[in-house]
Amino acid sequence: MYGKQVRGIERGTFAIDRESRIARERRGMKVAGHAREVLDFARST
Repeated sequence: MYGKQVRGIERGTFAIDRESRIARERRGMKVAGHAREVLDFARST
């Protein structure tokens, strides 16, 4: 086995606000639709 099970790596996306705080955290997302969700969030702030 390789990847997540062996190395303990968890991928995630973090949006950082102007004060350098985490504004949104998403973990375990599927690739399909991920970029659109991140872009929509960025545009809404």
